[in-house]
Amino acid sequence: MRWVHEYAPQIDKKIRPYLKRTCDSWRVDETYIKVNGKWTYLYRAVDKEGNTLDFLLRAKRDAKAASRFFKKVLKAKHTQTPRVINVDKNPALSCSLEQLKEEGLLPKKMLIRPVKYLNNIIEQDHRFIKKVTKPSLGFKSLRTAAKTIAGIEAMHTLWKGQMRRCFSAGLSRAQIVNKLFDLSA
Repeated sequence: MRWVHEYAPQIDKKIRPYLKRTCDSWRVDETYIKVNGKWTYLYRAVDKEGNTLDFLLRAKRDAKAASRFFKKVLKAKHTQTPRVINVDKNPALSCSLEQLKEEGLLPKKMLIRPVKYLNNIIEQDHRFIKKVTKPSLGFKSLRTAAKTIAGIEAMHTLWKGQMRRCFSAGLSRAQIVNKLFDLSA
C-alpha cells in the first residue's frame, strides 16, 4: 500500500494535462465509502458520454463540501463550463449550484436538473470504484483513502480511453504510465 499511497496521486496528476475535453452536460452524484468505520462521501462528476470530470472525498455531505467539489471541477483544464448539470434529489448539490451562480462562477442560464433518474450514467460508473474498494480491508484515514481513490480513478480514466489520441494511440495502460514517467519498459 505504500507504493499506492506514493504513486497513485502522482499518476493522477500526470494524466490531467492529457485528458480529452469533456462535454457541457454533467452528471453529479455522491457515493459512500467507509473510512475508519465511518461513512464518508465521495463526490463524483461525469459528462454525458461517461468521461470522468473529477472527484472529491469529504467527511460531510453538506453544501460547503458540494461547493468545494464544484469549484474543483470548474478549475480543471479538461472541463468546460456546463450548460446543464443533472443532480439527484440531494438539496446540498442544488443549493451549492445556486450559490455558485450568484457568485458568478457559473452562468445564470445554466440549467440544474434535480431528477433522480437522469443520473444512471454516474450510478453505473460508481460500480467500478465500489468494485475495487469494497473487498479491501478498508481505509484507516481520509488522507490515505483519497490517495488510493485518486489512483483508482486515474486507472479507470485510462481504461475508459479519456486520454488524447496523440498521446495514447495504441498503447496499453502500463505503456501510458511508463511514458508519463519517462520509464523504459
